[in-house]
Amino acid sequence: MENPVIKANLAAVEAHFHDEGINEVEKACELYTEDIVWEAPARNLRFVNKQDVVDNYRKMFASMKDVEFRNLERFATEDRVVDDSIIRFKLIGPDCIPVSIGSEVEVRLVHIFEMREAKIAKEIAFEMWKVV
Repeated sequence: MENPVIKANLAAVEAHFHDEGINEVEKACELYTEDIVWEAPARNLRFVNKQDVVDNYRKMFASMKDVEFRNLERFATEDRVVDDSIIRFKLIGPDCIPVSIGSEVEVRLVHIFEMREAKIAKEIAFEMWKVV
C-alpha cells in the first residue's frame, strides 16, 4: 500500500521543480512553508524567510539561459525528499555562481528537502559545478 504522506511529499517536490522549469518562481515558492530555510553550502548562501528565498530565485533564474534539467533519482520518507539531478545552462548574468558570465555549465544538484505537511520546510542544494 502506498504511503499518502510520502506520495504528497513527492508530489510537492515534483510540482516545485515543474514550476521552476517554466520560470514560475512565485508558484514554485508557494510550496515552501512560511519559515523556509534555503541553503546552498557550496556558494555559502543561506536564507531564512520566504521573501528572501523568492528574491534569490528571481536573481538565479534571471542569470540563466537555455536551461535543461534532467532528474536522475528521487525518493522520499515521511519527512524528507532526496533529489539527484543535473542542470545545464548558459550563465548570462551576475549571481553568486563560481563561473564566468557567458559560460556553459553543468551542475550536479543533490537536494535534501525537509517536508512538513506536504510543503518544503528546508531545502539544501549541494552543487557540483563544471564548465562544459
